Amino acid sequence: MSTLTICIVTVFIIGYFFIAIESVTKINKAAIALLMFVVTWTLFMIAPEAYLPAAIGELKASVVATEIERHLGSTATTLFFLMGAMTIVELVDQNGGFNFVRDTLQTKSKRGLLWRIAFMTFILSAILDNLTTSIVMIMILRKLVADKKDRMIYAALVIISANSGGAFSPIGDVTTIMLWNKGVITAAGVISEIFIPSLISMVLPAYILSLSLKGELVPADNTGAIEESSDLSESQRKSIFFLGVGGLIFVPIFKTITHLPPFVGILLVLSVLWTTTELFYMRIHQENEDTADNRGTQKRVSKMLSRIDMDTILFFLGILMAVACLETIGVLTMLGKGLDVAFEGNHYLVTGIIGVLSSIVDNVPLVAGCMGMYPVQAVGDMAVDGIFWQLLAYCAGVGGSMLIIGSAAGVVVMGLEKITFGWYMKKVTWIAFVGYVAGIGCYWVEKTFLF
Repeated sequence: MSTLTICIVTVFIIGYFFIAIESVTKINKAAIALLMFVVTWTLFMIAPEAYLPAAIGELKASVVATEIERHLGSTATTLFFLMGAMTIVELVDQNGGFNFVRDTLQTKSKRGLLWRIAFMTFILSAILDNLTTSIVMIMILRKLVADKKDRMIYAALVIISANSGGAFSPIGDVTTIMLWNKGVITAAGVISEIFIPSLISMVLPAYILSLSLKGELVPADNTGAIEESSDLSESQRKSIFFLGVGGLIFVPIFKTITHLPPFVGILLVLSVLWTTTELFYMRIHQENEDTADNRGTQKRVSKMLSRIDMDTILFFLGILMAVACLETIGVLTMLGKGLDVAFEGNHYLVTGIIGVLSSIVDNVPLVAGCMGMYPVQAVGDMAVDGIFWQLLAYCAGVGGSMLIIGSAAGVVVMGLEKITFGWYMKKVTWIAFVGYVAGIGCYWVEKTFLF
């Protein structure tokens, strides 16, 4: 490993350390992530020809710029998806679309609500995706739970359930989509063989977390929210809900039909919902021109866009681009090969460690590196729907729950509920790890005795 590579990795580790102690330093994690992005790529520019053979002489700047833009394009698809999904959910929420969902989930028992939230998140994340599902469930939790400490426990379970639910579905997580599109797993295979391990990885942590909840809920004060949404009729609020949530369900279908990136489908749903709400409020304004106030204006998409949590967006940008630099210099590939040599023949250990690593760095380049490293074989663990590929889908998805910044779901919940890295590591990491290992054990039992 060259001195330059060591310097880049060191910058990433130091930056990651400061992100982890954000609650101590009080320095926003987005600032650190952006600094990591800039410094790692600046160091890369010292000798890019060591990593990109085409970067020689006058071509150096052009080749590096092309490489950064390639990674930035991939990162931007995630950011636009996140921004679109957050806007859609915020729009549905502000216009009372989640009111009847809240009423359906409502219960006085803290533990009863925990199990309802766990299973609903698990199922929805398989249909939508873990990121969008997390946003929806946090919005509903805000309407149901007033106590901040209790809501943080529910929010932690949302992260675990969303990642577990996304792991057994070919459209539930970015990594399973990648593996599915590559043809190394099939929809029928991953659903039938990963469903039970994924369920175990959710149920066990849910049970452990439920032990810390006792008594009855103190309901959140939703009076203001209901009053604010009174501009729209009940049928209009339901229309907005079904257009928003139904549109999110439609996104993977749109991708399958058109083969366009998921963010294009999100923007389609946003544009349709935007147009619909504009028509609703235009009609309300015409009918109540003399008495209409400014409330409807505040609930239009143009106002919702200003409420997007830009800290989370910029954090995503910084961390994904810093990880992209590690991918470009070949560190992730070297790490994967090292694991393969160290644990030759034991793919349970290799994928298990990859899953743990996915809680530290983004699982997308890890999975991408594995797909490039390990060729598909006709038979054995590396065959289509083989042990390695199915475990990779499970471990890369569920493993991200062990740290709050280990998955898109965790990052967005961290931003929405202001959960600190330290609190999650102290209270939740070991619980998520127990579920993760239990799921791997369940998969071993399946492959040994059933399939």
